[in-house]
Amino acid sequence: MVDLALKTLLHDRLRFVITVSGVAFAVTLVFVQAGLFAGILGNASVTIRNLDADLWVTPKNTANVDFANSFPESYLNRVRSVPGVARADNLIVYFMFMTLPSGARETVEVYAMEDFRRWGFPWRVLEGDLDDLKRGPYAFMDDSAVRRFGPFAVGDYREVQSTRLRIVGRTSDALSFTTTPLMFMDYGLAQRMNADLLQGRTSYTVVRLAPGSDLEAVRREIRRRLPYNDVHSRAEWVAHSERYWIDSTGIGLNMVLTVFLGILVGVVVVTQTLYTSTMEHLREYGTVKAIGGGNADIYRIIGKQALIAAVLGYAIGAVMAWGTGRLVAQAGLRMELSTTMLAVVFAGAVLLCLAAALVSFHKVARIDPAMVFRV
Repeated sequence: MVDLALKTLLHDRLRFVITVSGVAFAVTLVFVQAGLFAGILGNASVTIRNLDADLWVTPKNTANVDFANSFPESYLNRVRSVPGVARADNLIVYFMFMTLPSGARETVEVYAMEDFRRWGFPWRVLEGDLDDLKRGPYAFMDDSAVRRFGPFAVGDYREVQSTRLRIVGRTSDALSFTTTPLMFMDYGLAQRMNADLLQGRTSYTVVRLAPGSDLEAVRREIRRRLPYNDVHSRAEWVAHSERYWIDSTGIGLNMVLTVFLGILVGVVVVTQTLYTSTMEHLREYGTVKAIGGGNADIYRIIGKQALIAAVLGYAIGAVMAWGTGRLVAQAGLRMELSTTMLAVVFAGAVLLCLAAALVSFHKVARIDPAMVFRV
């Protein structure tokens, strides 16, 4: 049966190539769209996921991590006094204007804390010592800024909010959904640079729990003491920030529609080519029935053909998606292909190819074995 499956599938090699190409196209499109979607959403929450905090105290109804209002920084003392809190610190997230050497003004997103190191943040430091941020008008800047701001090096100066800052370090992978480059500086320095709006105020309070503490119990107590703030676990805050961008930008709908069209094209191509191949080899299938084979045997032959197309198409599509990922990375985009996504797309390719073969199955089921003896 396996020989007959391969023989009929490879009888017309051009048709076989078209079948595999259809599957590969659909797989590539699914990988690229889903991977870009995951990468973009990852940018929306990458700072939340990498800052070592169990709870985030935010202003009421804050939409996402980038767009925060402020509240009195003195609330920090109330949080620190809650049983089960091992450490709590304030965090400022604020957009500021940077004047480039060319004279142009660009927006930079500032993250400011008193001690970044004890929060493992930023998580990928390429150059510099985070402790230097406490020693003057200094800042770390992420390498993603090169694309918008131009090249920079440790030791360079940049003017931010009319304050001359020295760049004393570089980070990597600190991105935002808005594509605005990130800069890290001391908490007090950020307040002084925006005294009218930030003096005595903060954007967030981040909390690390003591070992064995009940997260829900600690959260309830913080909410009781700060009734005009929201308190999110890290997972909730990640989902909240990502959901905002899905709902407000429509990228989720765009991804679903594109993936659907790719799948539709793949199914149509596989269905058409398998059906045509089946129609051209009806006498061979009739012979199988005439010598005692049943519908199940012929189904197995066509199913084998569908599986071959699915596996080869998936392999080619995965390689093409990997190459596309490297290309989009050069454009400053990130495409995430997780092991879960790889497994799901593979299972989907197999199921879709088998579903496409149902049309041929239906035709074969009605074959009359006597057709073999007709001239």
